[in-house]
Amino acid sequence: MNMDTHRKDPYPDVTASGGLGPAMREAARLHGCDTGLGPWAVDVVSIQTARGFLLVDPAPEERLFRLSVGIPGFEWEIGSTGDLGLLVEAVAAWREGKPLDELAERFGFLELDEFARALESGEPTSSQWSDLLSSDFHRRLWNLLRRLRADEVLRNMFPTITHGAVRLQVDPLDGTSRQVLVDELDGERYEVMRVGVPEAAWVEVPAGGLIAYLRAALNEE
Repeated sequence: MNMDTHRKDPYPDVTASGGLGPAMREAARLHGCDTGLGPWAVDVVSIQTARGFLLVDPAPEERLFRLSVGIPGFEWEIGSTGDLGLLVEAVAAWREGKPLDELAERFGFLELDEFARALESGEPTSSQWSDLLSSDFHRRLWNLLRRLRADEVLRNMFPTITHGAVRLQVDPLDGTSRQVLVDELDGERYEVMRVGVPEAAWVEVPAGGLIAYLRAALNEE
């Protein structure tokens, strides 16, 4: 690599470390914080947290680490910084579950207003229902999706499609929150499984009892 090429690299620390993952792990070690980044992450950085996946994407032309949060079907950029140390501290604080107001105050580069508003208004959830019901790929499940969305409680659950079944999740950002899988056997019979419950198994539920069964399953502590 000649000097001219080297001088244009906005990420010499990342290059020297052998990738974004190793560079972030080293920065976290120096700053005494835990980003939860696995040792296998090299160039692609995606960190699972209780509030969605954190994704780091370096801008190509200038030194800027763009930080986004993702849930199934959605991704928001929540800020960007050229300071790798500040970035890993923000990631660690997000993972720890620090309140959004506290994060925004401590890390000036974070832009959480639009993101927080989208969550508070239920926007990800209502958009996700619409997307699934307009996707020809999921046409087989449209009747079931419409039936679930018609219920005033279930329509507030975050829906995804997993292995051909509808997954309803209480909190779109928290992958550990209460959730169920439901599949339509025919117009009169459904199968439901509670996710994350020890020895969970599919239970056949008649059409007449489906909504009450799902409400109860998603309401259990």
